[in-house]
Amino acid sequence: MSINSSRSKIRVAVVLNTSWNIYNFRLGLIKALRKEGYEVMIIAPFDEYSTKLEAEGFSYYDIKMNNKGINPFEDLALIRDFYKLYQQIKPDILLNYTIKPNIYSSLAGKSLGIPVINNITGLGTVFLNNNPSSHVARGLYRVALKNSLVVFQNSDDMQLLLDKKIVKKRAITLISGSGIDTERFKPQLSLEKNSKFTFLMIARLIKDKGIEEYIDAIKLIRSSEYGSRCSFKILGSLYLSNPTAISEQQLQGWIDEGLIEYLGHSDNVQEEISRVDAVVLPSYREGLSRVLLEASSMEKPIITTDVPGCRDVVDDNVNGYLVKVKSSSALAEAMKKMLELSSNDLVNMGKKGRKKVIENFSQEQVIDKYLSLLQQIQQTSKENRSISHNFRKASF
Repeated sequence: MSINSSRSKIRVAVVLNTSWNIYNFRLGLIKALRKEGYEVMIIAPFDEYSTKLEAEGFSYYDIKMNNKGINPFEDLALIRDFYKLYQQIKPDILLNYTIKPNIYSSLAGKSLGIPVINNITGLGTVFLNNNPSSHVARGLYRVALKNSLVVFQNSDDMQLLLDKKIVKKRAITLISGSGIDTERFKPQLSLEKNSKFTFLMIARLIKDKGIEEYIDAIKLIRSSEYGSRCSFKILGSLYLSNPTAISEQQLQGWIDEGLIEYLGHSDNVQEEISRVDAVVLPSYREGLSRVLLEASSMEKPIITTDVPGCRDVVDDNVNGYLVKVKSSSALAEAMKKMLELSSNDLVNMGKKGRKKVIENFSQEQVIDKYLSLLQQIQQTSKENRSISHNFRKASF
């Protein structure tokens, strides 16, 4: 199927593994697409945010998707379900995010001739690990990404897939994340100053986010002369289906030991960020850390690891500190270093972080790039139709 010029609007299907992800991270993008005249269709497994997307006026379609792992029978059924759905709703372009839509929505869409834009929002355990399921996933990536336009959030991920010959240079582009609403995530005056310097880690509670290094660093600081000067928080959901998940017992142990204050899950992340002095993310790898961008946009200094998707946000010693990955001692030393900064130094560090976000990662910049990509696909499809038409005429 090619893009149907007989319809008044081009239909763009936005496909993800959760409606929550779309509502919280891509609402600005899909609203902008609609404002530009596209008909936006949302495809994701049903959750409480699916109805919120419908309330915003978007067409929503449920798709059953098991995000826990690779089951060949479930995944074949997922390809079939995507295929049947696309036959029914007839999208003109697929905008896929996250691993399973990138693979299975692509395979179904391309079999119907639908142009595809795949978004690599992070390589995660698929490329961090070397187990059989990761090998299978990498092989599926190679097949699914062939002959589609692929968007990367950082240059390291892009180069890695180029080196592994999973993508080709002519079919890739770099867009820095999903874009930050710098008006929503802006500095807020705190009515109360923290009695202790407060660090906050925001992440799903899995080992790949560096949660254990954060805890070990806290223990190192607690046992030093800095221990009485600071407090530590964690914001994020348990993710028990993930193979590297932190257990409820581990989490409760840290709480009982007095190491952390656990905030659970929140849809109002900016409020929690506004209440702390610095944000920490010792992740092993990211696509492009939205948490760090949001914190920087709110003028909070940040500490993170020198890895893809994290170092893109931080200029070391400018708007935060970069530390060695998987090193609790390096993380603790950076936190101590931040504790020694003056109030003016901390303020200046935060302001430089917001300036970096506005100049490089704003929602407006990201939306403009996606609109350009969609126009590029429409133009390519138009040219292909013209070539096909001229070829048929020549044949007669």
